[in-house]
Amino acid sequence: MKKLSLLSFLLVFSMLLAACGTNDQNNGSDEGASEEKKTLRVVTDAAYAPFEYMDGDKIVGFDVDFVNAVAKEAGYEVEIVHVGWEPVFVELEDKIADFAVSAITINDERKESYDFSHAYFLSTNKILVPEGSDIKSAADLKDKKVAVQNGTTGQEAIESVLGQNNPNIKKFENTVLAIMELKGGGADAVVADNTVVEEYAKNNPDDKFVVVEDADAFAAEYYGLMFPKDSELTAEINEAINAIYENGTYAEIYKEWFGSEPDLEDLKAQQ
Repeated sequence: MKKLSLLSFLLVFSMLLAACGTNDQNNGSDEGASEEKKTLRVVTDAAYAPFEYMDGDKIVGFDVDFVNAVAKEAGYEVEIVHVGWEPVFVELEDKIADFAVSAITINDERKESYDFSHAYFLSTNKILVPEGSDIKSAADLKDKKVAVQNGTTGQEAIESVLGQNNPNIKKFENTVLAIMELKGGGADAVVADNTVVEEYAKNNPDDKFVVVEDADAFAAEYYGLMFPKDSELTAEINEAINAIYENGTYAEIYKEWFGSEPDLEDLKAQQ
């Protein structure tokens, strides 16, 4: 009886230990689950330096740093996925992605199908041409072959000058291909966002390209994060954008990429 009693005691004791261990593990798991951040799917066209582009197998750029800062402020993790320009819109229409970042200009036509965050970047279209070109303004693009990225405001800008369906407007999947067309002599100019063409000309001096500005022909534009229509995330992300405006994080990111101070008052005025 004495041996049986000891054995019973050991069995009961081991069961108690196991139960305590299970409770501790469950508590830890529940606590971790409550603190785990939701991961948002963010889509982009990573062929638009310096906003988003591939560095090896990693997506980098101003937009990437901006989104990461906004997501952190809002309490989310993000997975930024390169899908291409047109698939960005499809993923939002089908509500596959939570939102998109891809130097996307806010305009009335897009607002009919999508929601936008507060404006986070001021841009305008400019003209990239070879040194010595006789193109000095948008008016000089008439009767010239102009390369653009299809479905962008660069295309809209040049169509306002040359007319829609003009055969001299050469449309490409992305701006890199448009610039390669110019480099190969298949186009006389590229029209795209100022920062993109300015960065390309600066970083590729051997190509001997220069940038032409025509503020009268090409109006100022503002980029925004783009969401599916009626997304519940929009208001929350807008709060986070304003927070990083106020705490200096946005200015730090902007200066790191562009070497100057952002015009925050102008961006806030767009709200």
